[in-house]
Amino acid sequence: MKVINDVRDMRRWTERQRLAGRRLALVPTMGYLHEGHLSLIRLARQRADVVVVSIFVNPTQFAPNEDLDRYPRDFERDEALCRQEGVDAVFYPSAQTMYPPHYKTYVITEDLSRVLCGKSRPSHFRGVTTIVAKLFNIVRPHLAVFGQKDAQQLIIIKKMTADLNFDIDIIGAPIVREADGLAMSSRNAYLNKEERQQATVLYKSLQLARREAEQGNRSAKDIKKKMTALIESAPLARIDYVELVDTQTLTAKERIEGETLAAVAVFFGKTRLIDNTVLNL
Repeated sequence: MKVINDVRDMRRWTERQRLAGRRLALVPTMGYLHEGHLSLIRLARQRADVVVVSIFVNPTQFAPNEDLDRYPRDFERDEALCRQEGVDAVFYPSAQTMYPPHYKTYVITEDLSRVLCGKSRPSHFRGVTTIVAKLFNIVRPHLAVFGQKDAQQLIIIKKMTADLNFDIDIIGAPIVREADGLAMSSRNAYLNKEERQQATVLYKSLQLARREAEQGNRSAKDIKKKMTALIESAPLARIDYVELVDTQTLTAKERIEGETLAAVAVFFGKTRLIDNTVLNL
């Protein structure tokens, strides 16, 4: 496995893979890998001949008051896990490499980036789409794999890829959960014992939404009310949003029909967790 830090070296390496006729997959990550990330790598391996994992804690998707400085990092562990999973190359650039002095260019996906997580993190998706577009241009993969846990991100990346004519297949991978249902996330490491126990209420609220819909409740307002009450029953939970939206436009739904994304974002202390499920009725 190669570890590559330089943009030109990464381009040269992937170009050799392409010239050899190999199908190339990219798995973009911010590191501190867990089983959820490893599931993306395994899916990429099934779909491609060569797998590149990028590890980059992207500063442009963090607001000044967010957790950039304390975001968990452990490159040695990440490198070992990538070797274990048979990754062919890790792209591990510095912030100065990706954003040199006087950097001024950003990619924005209108509308989709202003709702859900975009309301409380207004600059977040500008950073996400910018870094992903840069990674696409550097690595030039045939396909890229993203987790469904970040459902809004996945929808936005698919839209950006189509709108900017990237010839890349975007693959969504299922959410990987702990035994008690909590979606795996690097930020789970921030939770203390009590917060960790109460955080399972996110998944329970999504299960409630699914049960309500499957039992014939089509009122988004009523289901959201019940989800909110359940989450608020956890004393440490502070809701950012509880929403039921269209899976393409992310616009709020009044009735649960067709594909509906049930999405939640909740704070436990300073830690903001997100989760979602797709209701397909």
